[in-house]
Amino acid sequence: MSTFGEYGGRYVPETLIPALDELERGWREACEDDSFRTELHELLTTYAGRPTPLTLAERFAPGKRIYLKREDLLHTGAHKLNNALGQAVLARRLGKHRIVAETGAGQHGVATATVCARFGLECVVYMGEEDMRRQQPNVERMGLLGAEVRPVDFGTKTLKEATSEAIRDWITNVSTTHYLIGSCVGPAPYPEIVRNLQRVIGGEAREQILAAEGRLPEVVVACVGGGSNAIGIFYGFLEDENVRLVGVEAAGAASLGSGRAAVLHGARSSVLADEDGQIEDAHSISAGLDYPGVGPEHAFLRDSGRAEYTVATDEEALAAFRDLARTEGIVPALEPAHALARARDIDAELILVGLSGRGDKDLAEALARLA
Repeated sequence: MSTFGEYGGRYVPETLIPALDELERGWREACEDDSFRTELHELLTTYAGRPTPLTLAERFAPGKRIYLKREDLLHTGAHKLNNALGQAVLARRLGKHRIVAETGAGQHGVATATVCARFGLECVVYMGEEDMRRQQPNVERMGLLGAEVRPVDFGTKTLKEATSEAIRDWITNVSTTHYLIGSCVGPAPYPEIVRNLQRVIGGEAREQILAAEGRLPEVVVACVGGGSNAIGIFYGFLEDENVRLVGVEAAGAASLGSGRAAVLHGARSSVLADEDGQIEDAHSISAGLDYPGVGPEHAFLRDSGRAEYTVATDEEALAAFRDLARTEGIVPALEPAHALARARDIDAELILVGLSGRGDKDLAEALARLA
């Protein structure tokens, strides 16, 4: 079972242990199976649209060379499809024909609904009512794709509660259902699976920036909610000790910056919690960062010193959102707008930013605040 120092593990009801064991066995077997790797590569290239390009943002931050890894150009509009495709192929190998998922910003829900439509799988997506309000276009896309979107109306009505409901559904229907978790969180082996399905981002980006610049970037920057896009791009540079890795959290949801070690959604990580271990509420204008926990591998990278984590406020993210649109003709999602906000402050000349998704889903929320 994969752990990351003191983080990770499995903190779940006994009824889920056999399913996690089955998932881990299935994952190990799939990784050694050429047919799995071939099928996934074919899907990523002919269906998803990989490789995604690098774009030099020439006007966004004068005096710097900031390259954007364009996951916003992937089919469905965000990096989430890399993971959804891999897990859907894995679920079919395990004989599971019903998929449940959680979503905050809606991009993981859309990616899950998309792959379920592609493979003819039943799809149920849990989403907090607050996120449904601010991400209505993605709710409509999921419905069009044939998914059932189940609203969650308790607590903060955001990603934390949606995840809790998805886990409850999985516990109830574990024999027929695969929980297609959307980030590098949850009980083992999910953080490892999601990271390995997202590491294609960093692998491509490393080759692309070497081809474009003849050298590695000084800094790699990515937004961090649960952290799947960040771990995906960081992984391509983990062994390059001279490359700084910088994760950017939402100021009101800084699990790594101001959290403590605790258990959330089946794994031990850095979590926003009080002294008694009770989970505290998170806040971000970005639904995808509005989560009080983070993937356990990020907590390990923070403690080891290999990666550093900082924050951006709602206002800073909104400014970067507007500025990238006006200087480069690219509308980012509010999540990577946090990374963009910090990238232009970093004391470095060659910077790589993970542009994890596009901003169509955020226009109403952002324009209301920018007015």
